[in-house]
Amino acid sequence: MTEKLFRPMRTRPWPERWLIRLLGAALAAGAYLLCLPWDLRNRATAAGATEETTPVTVVGVLFLALTLLLLAAYFGHWDDLGWPLLLVAAPPATLMHVSLRAHPGPDASLWPLAWGFFTLLIAAGVLVAAGVARAFRGEWAKEKEELTLTNPL
Repeated sequence: MTEKLFRPMRTRPWPERWLIRLLGAALAAGAYLLCLPWDLRNRATAAGATEETTPVTVVGVLFLALTLLLLAAYFGHWDDLGWPLLLVAAPPATLMHVSLRAHPGPDASLWPLAWGFFTLLIAAGVLVAAGVARAFRGEWAKEKEELTLTNPL
């Protein structure tokens, strides 16, 4: 099973390749929905309070970032470099756009800037993680070949 997961995409049959890509996009979207609550409007902590609270937590943002970086590293290592951007960065960016668009309000005029900034941040992180993972592609193949030569079983 592990051998199948850790094989270059170009060596797999196209249905398996597309199934893995769809699963990656679903995992990225699911991580966003799990880590960042849908309703992002700030709420007063109590009636008449001036302090506001939001359901977004630091732990949720960090878990989302870690999940997206791991997915980007996987697809960057085993697939072409453009796929991680499409599969890992696009689903959260799309969900964030829909979420911000669904809540018009007094702070709605800033949502395009916030969306653009966070989309660029996610895309840059995904491209960096994919590029770093891609750099290790040759080293992993050499280690695997050496292990095969030393231990043919």
